Amino acid sequence: MSAPLADDLGEPGVNITIFALFVVVTLVIVLRVSRRRAGASEFYAGGRNFTGPQNGVALAGDYLSAASFLGIAGAVAIYGYDGFLYSIGFLVAWLVALLLVAELLRNTGRFTMADVLSFRLAQRPVRAAAGLSTLIVTFFYLLAQMAGAGGLVALLLGVESKGGQALVIAVVGVLMIAYVLVGGMRGTTWVQIIKAALLVVGAAVMTVWVLGKYGFNVSELLGASVTKAGEGGQALLDPGKQYGLTGLTKLDFLSLGLALVLGTAGLPHVLMRFYTVPSAKEARRSVVWAIWLIGIFYLFTLVLGFGAGALVGPESIAAAPGKANSAAPLLAFELGGTFLLGIIAAVAFATILAVVAGLTITASASFAHDVYNNVIKHGQVSGEGEVRVARVTAVVIGVVAIVGGILANGQNVAFLVALAFAIAASANLPTILFSLFWRRFNTRGALWSIYGGLTSCLVLIVFSPVVSGKPAGPDGKSTSMITDPSIDFHWFGLDNPGIVTIPLSFLLAVVGTLTSRRGSTPEKAAEMEVRSLTGAGAERAATH
Repeated sequence: MSAPLADDLGEPGVNITIFALFVVVTLVIVLRVSRRRAGASEFYAGGRNFTGPQNGVALAGDYLSAASFLGIAGAVAIYGYDGFLYSIGFLVAWLVALLLVAELLRNTGRFTMADVLSFRLAQRPVRAAAGLSTLIVTFFYLLAQMAGAGGLVALLLGVESKGGQALVIAVVGVLMIAYVLVGGMRGTTWVQIIKAALLVVGAAVMTVWVLGKYGFNVSELLGASVTKAGEGGQALLDPGKQYGLTGLTKLDFLSLGLALVLGTAGLPHVLMRFYTVPSAKEARRSVVWAIWLIGIFYLFTLVLGFGAGALVGPESIAAAPGKANSAAPLLAFELGGTFLLGIIAAVAFATILAVVAGLTITASASFAHDVYNNVIKHGQVSGEGEVRVARVTAVVIGVVAIVGGILANGQNVAFLVALAFAIAASANLPTILFSLFWRRFNTRGALWSIYGGLTSCLVLIVFSPVVSGKPAGPDGKSTSMITDPSIDFHWFGLDNPGIVTIPLSFLLAVVGTLTSRRGSTPEKAAEMEVRSLTGAGAERAATH
């Protein structure tokens, strides 16, 4: 039996009550753990007092976004095997962060990615470039979370009008700003820890419930999803339903995989979490904890996705408000009715709030610390002054995120996050790796890499089928961001530009470095190498 749509789905009053309860509880916790007079270290890094396991759970909470819970479950339900490939890319990416980035960043930086990049390069131009890249990556990620919020609450509260969904997105934005202004990184971290625990437990309960319906036999579950899908359902179990039908889609999948695997190590909000622990050892432990939690959760999404396909059906999911993003809530209603739907909806809502709070504090820290203090004011602003600017920036970012989320409402959140990963992998990762491992690397190489990767990625996204030119679906609308099929200005054929922009960014870093010697200081490079590998001087930098 197919799950009913929004107007028959659960009791809006119950869903709102559970939402409100979560918000009240987390705001109380944020108020209790926050400090009235927060300096820069407290506001940006939570005083660096979190243990590896605590930070690992918070990392999982920061990383397991609406894309993970809503987008991937929906992608698996509709595309089967190909939908699960998102999970593989997201998980494997953590090995890059663990082996190449986490410990070294903790040893060389203070608060932001730009601290590492500017350690031995020209401060002002590199910080300006890194700050711009951070803000753009954060914006794309915020779009995904806000779009997820709109689709989720549209489904649960029966809000089908665009105006009503816009109001919901605005409420999420206001709550996001409140978490950051009141709690800083400490409060945000505890919200992420709570959210990660709720998400993993909630997904585990639903996974056991789904498997129980099929005698804990995964083969029966897969067979039921194939049967429910009707004609062509067997394609769910084989590669190629979404990618691999043509040479172009195979190339698109390769591009997507490259962006997902390399993007995590360049995501500013993930990198910033490494500064909340007291040592490099704890940074490494936190990544190991995050990998375990994230890996287990993605196994749950495989069951939840096929469970939604078997019990709800791809057609019902595609017809619901939020479309693919509605798969997990629809499955919850099919399993446990109003109460389970309310619980899972609150967990999904918590997921969105926690991630957007982490993104907001990262963007505000980057602007206040890198752009305002070190570029505009030449490092003359006190820690308290930085925090004041960061709080104002958080409000501005919140408003921009609300507007962007309203415009992006209805897009698949897993796909929007994939674009953020492509930008992070193109604009950030090459400069991070070269700064840590190549002594010859200099300022020109960093600037060419950041601006070249960022510009090429944005241009190719704008002129890709993501924005315009995809064929019309059954409803007569294009599946591009511009839904009018008559508007088509795309000339780049791939949905994800990573396969072009990531190698290009590495190449620009090399060419820029080899054509200039300015900004390259051998002594500083040697000092950075010693500090990154041994941690010598890291504590002094952290408390500076």
